[in-house]
Amino acid sequence: MDHLHGRFILVHILTYCVISAEKACPGFSCVGGGCVSSTSLCDGSPDCPDGSDESQHNCGGRRCQGDEFACGGGRCVPLRHRCDGADHCGDGSDEASCLNCTLDAFRCPPSGPCLPRAKLCDGRPDCPDGRDEGGFLCHAPPLSSSSSSSSSSPAIASCGSSEYGCSDGSCLPLSWRCDRSPDCLDGADERDCDQDECAVANGGCSHQCLDLPMGFMCACPSGMRLLRDNQCEEIDPCLEHDLCDQLCVSTRDGGSGCGCNAGYQLGPGAGQCRANGVTAQLLLSTFEDVQSITVSGRADRDRTMRTTSPGAMATCVATNTLYWAPQAKGSIFRVSMDTSPWTPVLVLRGQGSVSALAVDWIHRQLYWSDQQNGSVTVGALDGPEPRPLIGGLQRPTALAVEPFLGLLFWAESGIFPKIRRAGLDGQDVVTLVASSISNPVAISLDVPRQLLFWADQGARSVSRVDLAGRHRKTVLKSNGYMDQLSGLAVFEGQVYWSDGGSRSVCSRDKHNGSSFRVLLQTSTPPGALVVTHPLLQPTGVPVVPQSPAVEVLPDATFAWILSLIVFLCALLLGLMVCWWWRVELRPPRTLQLQTVLHKESQDPLLHGAPLAPHTGTVKETLFKVDQDTD
Repeated sequence: MDHLHGRFILVHILTYCVISAEKACPGFSCVGGGCVSSTSLCDGSPDCPDGSDESQHNCGGRRCQGDEFACGGGRCVPLRHRCDGADHCGDGSDEASCLNCTLDAFRCPPSGPCLPRAKLCDGRPDCPDGRDEGGFLCHAPPLSSSSSSSSSSPAIASCGSSEYGCSDGSCLPLSWRCDRSPDCLDGADERDCDQDECAVANGGCSHQCLDLPMGFMCACPSGMRLLRDNQCEEIDPCLEHDLCDQLCVSTRDGGSGCGCNAGYQLGPGAGQCRANGVTAQLLLSTFEDVQSITVSGRADRDRTMRTTSPGAMATCVATNTLYWAPQAKGSIFRVSMDTSPWTPVLVLRGQGSVSALAVDWIHRQLYWSDQQNGSVTVGALDGPEPRPLIGGLQRPTALAVEPFLGLLFWAESGIFPKIRRAGLDGQDVVTLVASSISNPVAISLDVPRQLLFWADQGARSVSRVDLAGRHRKTVLKSNGYMDQLSGLAVFEGQVYWSDGGSRSVCSRDKHNGSSFRVLLQTSTPPGALVVTHPLLQPTGVPVVPQSPAVEVLPDATFAWILSLIVFLCALLLGLMVCWWWRVELRPPRTLQLQTVLHKESQDPLLHGAPLAPHTGTVKETLFKVDQDTD
């Protein structure tokens, strides 16, 4: 009996010790023993010896408390850390969309995170667009004591009418003035904010400017939306609803109807377009081979080529030819996909570091980018002497060609990443995307809808704009299969991409990111990805774009305008013939009248008018037309 009583007392003491130990731990008690702080719980990094602080049991159903902020990765941090200029979440979500940075912090444009001043010009871009390492911040001359004391008078000599000039010479959008967040290094843009900012250049707003008791704001008329704080963009109902794979017509009730181009037919789903004929193929480059799979994921073992490194790829459907440039080799090869096995034939050697290829199948030209030289070069498909096209680029990573519109597109992933376009001759360069872009590694055209998609490895997302840089939308975000993006392709209603982190090729709906599928798992990290199908390279007469907006008239509208022009020309010709007939058949009044008319005036309105006595040369009457120069 005493033995049992002693055992009971021992168990009671042990239980008391465990409870006391748990109470003594101010944070999280590890299952296997030990104590870690509460901020280490579910932060993505195991701190307990057994990793119980990151277990599914503890983190799967965790909800942040009222005095905590929920990070994008699921971690909870104290609410006081929100917008304090430091990244406590690890993914920057606690500093995202902060509009009231402190005076000792810098806000990434347009409404990005707040950064400590120590992170400015430290050689590492922290803002999504790299603005914290920009030239006007990092290469500006140091402020003198006199300039600091008079910082309330901004230096606007070198800034545009829609910009605000800081005392260090940098220019900021006027919409950043008096927005309760200092953007100038000395905070001058947040001083003297009781004035009407809209009275100066409309506050930098493209349309409406609303003066507020503290600062101002830009607004847009009905049917438009506000972009980049101060620019209004028309809302496209078709892209707003984003339901049609290809053709879209807006209806009077605000809806839209869908259709398909020639060669496609409507699919079972709303707005779906399915290609007729052969099945589309995906070509994938890896460290082991270049292989072909169907868009459903079935591998074609007869269509493959052994390699030792991934590389850039492009195809010419008319000749069933693959152009391939192995990574960092400086050579471009041609491969006939009609043979088995595929055998590469050297086309060009010594082309630097080829990062991307693109084929113009209409003019039979091959374009390639060189990261080492920061350039784009062009040459004929059969491989004659190449010629430089564009230079001075910052790490070009991707190319795409639209020969029917005469356009070349490329991505740059340098300090200031961007996506740009030019004519096929390299002229008329236009920047399509320059903000909220981190590391674009691949681009692909959705030709039926005239949209450009890009894969951003830094943001782990896929976004798109139209060919004029409007109607931007992020369509895909990382779900664990987009952490090391390398290739991108768009066909029918799907976006296809290759990912080195998960070593996979995947697809999702190009409108809303639904219907996720893993098509292929690879043994090594995959590289470039190309989709090939005859409908992606149709034949015909290319159309040269007539405006930067890249708007092409429908055939019916073009025919109607052409008919109207022909009719007006015929009418004008008929009037001229009638006038000539009337003048030639009119009997001459006198020889003197004809002589005066031919010598002193060629104005047909003088014919038939009574003449004054001849006293000298008739003077011309000059009409001065006032022109509005405003």
